[in-house]
Amino acid sequence: MGFILNFLDFISIKEVIILLLGFIIVAVSSQQISKFALKIKLPLITGFLVFGIIVGPYGLKLITYKTVESLTFVNDISLAFIALAAGSELYIKELRKNFKSIIWNTFGQFVITFLLSAFITYFLCEIIPFTRNFNVNSKIAISLLFATIFVARSPSSAIAIIDEMRAKGPFTQTALGVTIIKDVLVIILFALCFSFAASLINGNNINIYLLIFLIFGLFLSFIIGYIQGRIFSLLLSLKIQTILKTIIILAFGYSIYILSHYVNHISLQYFKYEIHIEPLLVNITASFYIINYCRNKFEFQKIIQETGPIIYLAFFTLTGAMISIDILLKSWFIALILFSVRLISLIIGAYFGSTMAGDSKLFRKIGWMPFVTQAGVSIALITEIAEKFTGWGNEFATLMITVIVINQIVGPPLFKWSINKVGESNLRAKITGTSKIHKAVIFGIDYQSIALCRELTKHEWNVSFVTMRSNKDEFVNLKADVNLLDEINLTTVKNLNLKGTNAAILMYSDAENYTLCQLLYKNVGIKEIIVRLQKSSYLNKFRKLGVTIVEPSTAVVGLIDHFVRAPKGTSLLLGMESNFDTIDVEVRDQKLHGTALRDLRLPSDILVLSVNRKGQSLVSHGYTRLRKGDIVTLFGSPESLEKIHLKFEVN
Repeated sequence: MGFILNFLDFISIKEVIILLLGFIIVAVSSQQISKFALKIKLPLITGFLVFGIIVGPYGLKLITYKTVESLTFVNDISLAFIALAAGSELYIKELRKNFKSIIWNTFGQFVITFLLSAFITYFLCEIIPFTRNFNVNSKIAISLLFATIFVARSPSSAIAIIDEMRAKGPFTQTALGVTIIKDVLVIILFALCFSFAASLINGNNINIYLLIFLIFGLFLSFIIGYIQGRIFSLLLSLKIQTILKTIIILAFGYSIYILSHYVNHISLQYFKYEIHIEPLLVNITASFYIINYCRNKFEFQKIIQETGPIIYLAFFTLTGAMISIDILLKSWFIALILFSVRLISLIIGAYFGSTMAGDSKLFRKIGWMPFVTQAGVSIALITEIAEKFTGWGNEFATLMITVIVINQIVGPPLFKWSINKVGESNLRAKITGTSKIHKAVIFGIDYQSIALCRELTKHEWNVSFVTMRSNKDEFVNLKADVNLLDEINLTTVKNLNLKGTNAAILMYSDAENYTLCQLLYKNVGIKEIIVRLQKSSYLNKFRKLGVTIVEPSTAVVGLIDHFVRAPKGTSLLLGMESNFDTIDVEVRDQKLHGTALRDLRLPSDILVLSVNRKGQSLVSHGYTRLRKGDIVTLFGSPESLEKIHLKFEVN
């Protein structure tokens, strides 16, 4: 008998593996085809949802009902990851910057929106097909679940829009802070409302025992989350491959769902009340612990960033396949009504919160716009409801996912418009190599200066030449302005109109360069002056002026020496690797003043090489505290350097 059961289990596992492999092929297709959503200015996850609908049971049937049921574990793993990703954004030291505004706006968005939308949706239950015949308790339960989903927002969508707009400022920081805190609070709220709704729908009366079990389940979720965070911290400290750490983290996240189902079953059997351990709350607590109290938080962030695209692809494609087209066609008008209810609740809640926070009149008017978009966490909550309440759960999920799709279409343009309205978009800003450098002038034209011009132009510098040669026709092929200098004196230098130039490179003779250095240093005020030295006799003279000196003979020898001893590091630092670059950025954001380097959430591929303060280089380490005006030298990928430039230099 045992052999037969084992054989049947083997057949079941084999069948699941086959279905999983088929789904992987569908998911790869979804990844490619869904990119069309980006071309029409829609989020990528909207493309995944639509593709899932097309290939699902109501479309091409490439994903069948059996596949959806058999791959429930994929959903659970994805939900665990979404909670981990949401928790990783809850970095306390960053949220302190606009604490008052964040707290009041969170209160308005969370409490006002929840209560108002719950009140309205209770009466709307009369026109929603699957709730029309529910009793009073069940309608209360449904309205609480609706309101909980309405409160949820999407940190990933918010961050994507902020990155796209290169937005920075109090409005943006408040919107992001409120979004992150709301998604933590909404999971706590969901844990309470979910258990409360289940008890009401199952016919249990509201009594002290029900409340005790609800609170105990919530407390137990926090405790398990803390323990899981400690386990993750130990795991991250081990010297094993990152891919193995990722698999173990996802396995632990999924195991919480198994534990939750087991505890639910046991508690109902022995106590007649559910002790509901909320897996989302457990995982978000674990992630919060790591990101705020674990020294390996940067590796954890890297795992989240690299794993996210794969998880979102699988989750949203499979979620799309769960949507019932027939229900969608019948309930689209109801979905529009629910969308309007949520929008009105958001507007009222945001206005109240902004008013209490003392925000400007403009902020009060448009403060609701960043919170329209919904995505991961919202659908995660919907999926749990659909799995728990099998009778009407699929109809609830279809209706709410329709609302979310509408929010996905309407929300991003509103958020972008609001960022532009408050003037916090920085789309025109460019990284140009050092702080505020947009313009460089090269004195002298030869093969080295021409090559230098080409390199600087590649990095988007505006380069011009100054030459003492009289035949300008020799330089017609240069893709840069060429100015003539008859002789070196104060009048001719002033006539060059070098105002706004941030770097000057002098490539004349030592005597001419020295005269130019004195004139530029005293009368023009160019921030960076670089001199190509010809003879060592001028070395001390240039040093006294404080300019940067490049001696070609020793520079080449030193460069070759570094290539011999550290070829990879030297090529990286010299920008010879296309995927990496080095820049200087100036700390201008007052809120970064006094922040330790270890408390900056820098991308995982960014390395801080040095900190220069008032002309002195500091031996920087994790406890080095930044000061406004510091010049920080950073090394990393161009994409990450772009984000850091915005973080440091935009006020």
